[in-house]
Amino acid sequence: MKKNIVVLFILFSMFSTAQTTLGRLITPGQLWKDDRGIHINAHGGGILFQNGIYYWYGEHKDEYSCQAYIGVNCYSSMDLINWHYESVALSVVNNDEKADITSGCTIERPKVIYNSKTKKYVMWFHLELKGQGYKAARVGLAVSDNVTGPFLFIRSYRPNAGKYPLNMTSEQKNSTLTEADFPKKWTSEWTSAVKDGLFVRRDLAGGQMSRDMTIYVDDNGKAYHIFASEENQTIQIAELADDYMSHTGRYVRALEGKHNEAPTVLKKDGKYYLITSDCTGWAPNAARMAVADSLFGTWTELGNPCVGTDANLTFNSQGTYILKIEGKKDAFIFMADRWNPNIQIDARYIWLPILFENGKPVLKWFDNWNLNEFP
Repeated sequence: MKKNIVVLFILFSMFSTAQTTLGRLITPGQLWKDDRGIHINAHGGGILFQNGIYYWYGEHKDEYSCQAYIGVNCYSSMDLINWHYESVALSVVNNDEKADITSGCTIERPKVIYNSKTKKYVMWFHLELKGQGYKAARVGLAVSDNVTGPFLFIRSYRPNAGKYPLNMTSEQKNSTLTEADFPKKWTSEWTSAVKDGLFVRRDLAGGQMSRDMTIYVDDNGKAYHIFASEENQTIQIAELADDYMSHTGRYVRALEGKHNEAPTVLKKDGKYYLITSDCTGWAPNAARMAVADSLFGTWTELGNPCVGTDANLTFNSQGTYILKIEGKKDAFIFMADRWNPNIQIDARYIWLPILFENGKPVLKWFDNWNLNEFP
């Protein structure tokens, strides 16, 4: 009798949990608390699905600063709604002011991928050195044997030093124009020069600028670093080595001179969709979308994927990652942050299902929704 009662209790609990998962909707823009009752602190984040569990990595924000005084947090979930706080996956260094990731540096948009050959978890992130504002424009690399860390910082650098993009012409490579030839920015002549590789040539020896970024692993296991470069004027898409821990030197320029940041990417029916943002600081703006048959392009602009009220502000948010839902066909979540520059830690999460109309991704506002929105 007791055994039957226990079984019934377990079944009831499982049913209740399922009902809670379905009933406790994702509510974009509202406080999202972890299992401790604390608002999730994983901004500019990305998610890795591993062994049936989703792991959410993101920036730990302080109350009044966008600098990193803790590092990168990690949370876990089996249903994408209820989140358990795991740990600080990557910690800043508190006793070495010369360290790349010393306390007070800027760590943004961390993304973690798993390499099945090396059995390593690899984290890439945008890094700005302490006290230099956004001058450094580096990418950072850390690695761990465990999905929740701790991650060991390896190095930071600017990618693809000494390498030209695959889609840069000989004429562009050999141009002698420099910044000194353009005393005024934002003129048509300056914009044309940027499109022709003005900053690529300037940064060739030391490597390309790397700011807002994402990491994408294609169906064949090839990984790519997609990032705002060239003073945020151009998106660059760079191939990573097979161990995911370095760049191969093969990369292309996309949306040249179009002033984009916050890149996110998805693949559907053999086509790649890139959703980005204009560069307006902490203020929101209209999202942008482009499509290509290959990550290395050519990319065709499609306009704003958002529709409805506040579509011109991406629903008062900025994209950080596109999550593919495991076990569902063509199910994707657009993950974004609603930044709060006055109280950084209070930035809210805007998660929305990506719908498809006429074969193209569309973003619509939902006050609340659950995974049943996907077939």
